[in-house]
Amino acid sequence: MSPEPAARFTLPHPRGESVLWGGSGALAAAAGELREWVAGRRLFLLSTPRVRALHGAAPAPVRAAAAAVVELSAPDGESAKEPAEAIRLWREMAAHGGRRDSRLLCLGGGSLTDLGGFVAGGFLRGIEVAHLPTTLLAQVDAAIGGKTGVDLPEGKNLVGLFHHPALVVADTAWLGTLPREALRCGLVEAIKMAALLAPELLARIERDLDRLLAGDATALGPVVAAAAGVKAAVVARDPEERGERALLNFGHTLGHALEAAAGFGALAHGDAVAWGIRFALDLARERGWAADLAPRLTALLDRLGVPPLPPLDGAAVLAALQRDKKATEAGVRWVLPERLGQGRWGIVLPPAGIAARLGPFLAAGAAPARGL
Repeated sequence: MSPEPAARFTLPHPRGESVLWGGSGALAAAAGELREWVAGRRLFLLSTPRVRALHGAAPAPVRAAAAAVVELSAPDGESAKEPAEAIRLWREMAAHGGRRDSRLLCLGGGSLTDLGGFVAGGFLRGIEVAHLPTTLLAQVDAAIGGKTGVDLPEGKNLVGLFHHPALVVADTAWLGTLPREALRCGLVEAIKMAALLAPELLARIERDLDRLLAGDATALGPVVAAAAGVKAAVVARDPEERGERALLNFGHTLGHALEAAAGFGALAHGDAVAWGIRFALDLARERGWAADLAPRLTALLDRLGVPPLPPLDGAAVLAALQRDKKATEAGVRWVLPERLGQGRWGIVLPPAGIAARLGPFLAAGAAPARGL
């Protein structure tokens, strides 16, 4: 069976629109638009050593259209999202003659596109950026929608801004180099949006899960394209997360706190979100919600093979929750599922109630036979 061709979407936002390409052959399909975007301008090309070794030839058509090319590098993984990295890149761009009409092209995973978008949004009060996401997590979620950010020791993405990319080109050919663990983390992000916004996508993931985890390009292409379309539609309706877009935070409230408490990089983002989904399902069931959805999601997360949690201090996790950007004076805002295809956002729960549930949840999650 041949892979489905790449899909093209547009995402309108307050400053214009983003063009999104996703699926097999996306880079070739978008090459003309990328060349036009960079033609005659200085191009800053940001990547990591690992990604450059694997996919460094991918931007060749874009490079050829630029007036000049400056290579920039960032660390692999979450360590890219240090504020010091942004400052270093700003200084390098200034030293190499960056101008308001310069372009920044980011080739890498979600941490890199988070950093690159933040750098582009801050440099000279904003230059245009495009993303070539090379991980499944970035292709279905992180590179789309204009959220950017860097981490502080106190919490994940505590400093950031909305800066929408001009283009996002998510070619599934790049996913063939990913280990199973990275594919699993990307699928968690697709699952979290499918559960509340796209039941047909959830059914496809359930049906094709083994092929998706094996990196089957024919199976991955439609998932990447569908997830990109779902996210684009939500972001177009709510570009700065003042309402419905918050549904995309399903699993992230606790997930970000787990990452911060474990130390950034010790717990993969997708795995942390998977545990956050489990916790949110527990909170929903206490309210009599998600009776149809909870068993499906629990079974799907079990099939993914998400590893147990590392030993974590409940007080440290609770403190990270209270510093999260979704926290209010009254408590932390949660996204909870009501049923398949429907959720609620902005549910404020007091810290005392969360603290009582957190210790047993963390203990069960760290056990090899977790029974959740």
